[in-house]
Formats: sequence, structure tokens, C-alpha cells
Amino acid sequence: MRRWMGVGEALSLFIRYHLAFEDLEENTMRNGMWFVISAIAALAAMPLAAQQRGAAPAAPAMTLTVTGFPDGGDVPVKFSQAAPGVATGEGLSPAISWTNVPAGTQSFFLNMRDMDVARNKTTDDQAHWVVWNIPSTATGLPEGVPKGPKLANGAFQFSATGQMYRGPGAGANGPKHHYMFELYALDNVIDVQPAADAFESRANVMKAIQGHVLAKAVYGGLFRRPQ
Repeated sequence: MRRWMGVGEALSLFIRYHLAFEDLEENTMRNGMWFVISAIAALAAMPLAAQQRGAAPAAPAMTLTVTGFPDGGDVPVKFSQAAPGVATGEGLSPAISWTNVPAGTQSFFLNMRDMDVARNKTTDDQAHWVVWNIPSTATGLPEGVPKGPKLANGAFQFSATGQMYRGPGAGANGPKHHYMFELYALDNVIDVQPAADAFESRANVMKAIQGHVLAKAVYGGLFRRPQ
């Protein structure tokens, strides 16, 4: 004999099936959501991973070296105004070399300056060697560059003394001065002729190189005259 469920039993069974269906639907949605999130994360990471695998290593930075003393060390008297037999404001230039030149370099600009000098109550410092339009094929400058408006390689030169290298000359009774050699690799050959003095020439060069600097390297030395 078939037994028919009462209204209460039927309602209870309906509720159980409904709750079970909701749990199943919630789990399905939750699993689906995590699947979508995982897929999006994987897709987002794939180009980055591919880029990291295929990217070329960064080129090494351009490096400047001044022979005769370590970067940040004392400049030998040999390269200063205090060297025996050297006229005031002159000196023997040290050998300078550079490596890791960036691609596209067309010329170099070398700026040697005394950072401890405030010239004429301005922020302008002392110009010890301003050399511009050094050929892109150059890998350095030899020791003892001679005086004159141009170097053997065709570059112009100037300093506060004249068209020559000016050695360090800080007084013996004061603190050591900071002499910086700054080398700029440029993507062009600048159209700048020597002006009336080194300061005007340097200002003109600095203005002309704006927007053309591919790399910069710096080397520093300390100096004061012996007691």
C-alpha cells in the first residue's frame, strides 16, 4: 500500500533539497571564481615573465679613471700648481681614460672644477679644465696635454688660466679642496667656439649639451699645497 507524505514531511524534504542545491551552487560559484582569478593572474604574469626572460641585461655604466690617485683620494703634487718648476696657474695634466661608452656617442665633454670656490660671489666655481668636442673614438687623454686652443684630437680646451690645464692649487693653510673631473658622453658634436674666457665658454658648452647627454661619469680628488 503506497504511503503518501504529509504536508509537513513534503515541506521538510523540499527545504533539505533546496538547501543542498544552494550549497552546491555556492561551492560551484566559489570554485569558478577562484578559477577565473587564477587564470587572470597567470595571464598577467606571463608577459612579465616572458619579458624578464627575453630582456637584454642593462648596459654597464660609463666609468671614468684618472691615473695617479684613487677616486676620492689625494691628487699628487705632480699634477698640481705646487709641483717644482710649474708656473702659477699651470700644471701637468694627468692621464685620463674612460670605458663603457654608450651607443650613439658622437663626442665627449670634460669639465674639471674646484667645487670649493665661489667665483665673484656667485654659484660659479673655478674652471680648471674645460675640454669639449673630444672625438667619439677617443678613450682618454694622455698625461701632459700641451697648451693651445686645440688638442691633437681637435677638441677645444680652456681654463681660468688660459687655453691649458690648470692644476689644483688650494692654499696650505686651509682645508683640502674637492677637484671633480666630470665626463659627459653626448649624442652630437656641439657648435660652440671658445669665448672670451673659460667661464663664458663653459657656460656656453653647458647650455649647448642640454638634451644631448647620454651618460655622465665622475672622478674626484682632494688637494691642498704642502706646508
